[in-house]
Amino acid sequence: MNENEVKNKLDLGFDPVKLARESLEDHFYNKGIAEEKPEGLDFKAGAFVSIKKKDDNSLRGCIGTIKPTRDDIYEEIICNAYNAAFCDPRFPELQEAELNNIIISVYIMMPAEIIDDIEELDPEKYGVILERGKKRGLLLPDLEGVDTIKDQISIAAQKAGISFNKIMDEGTNIYRFEVIRYKE
Repeated sequence: MNENEVKNKLDLGFDPVKLARESLEDHFYNKGIAEEKPEGLDFKAGAFVSIKKKDDNSLRGCIGTIKPTRDDIYEEIICNAYNAAFCDPRFPELQEAELNNIIISVYIMMPAEIIDDIEELDPEKYGVILERGKKRGLLLPDLEGVDTIKDQISIAAQKAGISFNKIMDEGTNIYRFEVIRYKE
C-alpha cells in the first residue's frame, strides 16, 4: 500500500498538525482548541510529534508512541504534542516565545512488521525499530542525513544501546513501519 492509498483511507476529519499546534497554544494561552474532534472518531494509532526550529531546521523535541495509548488518534496527537514540547529529556521545555519559530510534523504510525533481512528496509519509505531484550530504538523514515540502511540501523542501534555487531544476532528483532506524515 503506498502513502497516497493510506492517506485516502485516513479521513480523520481534522488536521493533525493544526491540532498539535493548537494544543501547544492552548497550553500557553488557555484559549481552547478550535480543531474539533469529529463525532464518532474511533481510529487508533501510534503517533509521533516532531518539533523543529524554523531558522536552522534543528530538532527541538520529538516524542511519540509506536502503538496507541489513548482513546483515539486525536487524543494521541494532543498528548504527544505536549510531551514533545515539554517532556523530551534532550531539550528544555518549549517557551511561549518559541511558538512562532517552530515547525511541527505529525507522523501517524502504521503497524510495524518484523523483517528477516535489513535489505527489506528503505530509509526513505520505512522507519525502523530494533529490539533486543528490554532495549528498543526507533528511527522515523525519511529523515535528513539518513540516506542508507546502514545509517538508519546504526542510529537506531545507538538509540537502543545495542552494539552494531549484535544487530543480526539471534535475539535482536528488526521491524519496519510506514508513516503518514503531516507537516506545516
